[in-house]
Amino acid sequence: MNDRATVDMWFDPVCPWAWVTSRWLLEVEKVRPVDIRFNVMSLAVLNEGNDNVPEPYRDRPDEYFALRRLSWGPVRICVAAAEAHGREVLRDLYTAFGTRIHPGGQPLGDELNRAALADAGLDPALADVAERTDHDDAVRASHDAGMKPVGTDVGTPVIHAPGPVPGRAVAFFGPVVTPAPKGEAAGRLWDGVLLVAGTPGFYELKRSRDLEPSFD
Repeated sequence: MNDRATVDMWFDPVCPWAWVTSRWLLEVEKVRPVDIRFNVMSLAVLNEGNDNVPEPYRDRPDEYFALRRLSWGPVRICVAAAEAHGREVLRDLYTAFGTRIHPGGQPLGDELNRAALADAGLDPALADVAERTDHDDAVRASHDAGMKPVGTDVGTPVIHAPGPVPGRAVAFFGPVVTPAPKGEAAGRLWDGVLLVAGTPGFYELKRSRDLEPSFD
């Protein structure tokens, strides 16, 4: 009898905080009876209609909006790959994108897209969808499925996990943590996150960030 639970995470490949959380979840998978399933959300979709430039880009807004446009490429590719090969390919494809973008520091663009596909054992020609809109409805559908239970005033990561009521999931933004806890420390954080997320009426626990995301 399989008593492992499925936990869904929604990611945008360009988000460094989601990347750290995803590496933590893979550690959790080793020490708790959960299987992580990856899904696509899009910060570009989330920020549609919002022309505010975040603090790091205040003196270079053109760069910010260029990056926002380029961020469509990886999510379109991820959705197209999942449609062609099944959602399970997202685990390796997200790892390929994230490894190159975050610890690797590779800029967004066609070279990155093709290299990440090759790293994941997929046809680099799939990168051609990055500049097309024919997968945008699927991107939005996946995005909405992840964001609807948590609202639109949060970003990524979003997690849907089994709650205290059998058959009913709890959904939440976070945790935002750096660096990713390893081993049993990852499991203890998971236990605590599930406890607070499953508490009726619990909404927020937060403090100011004083560290940049660490990819160690």
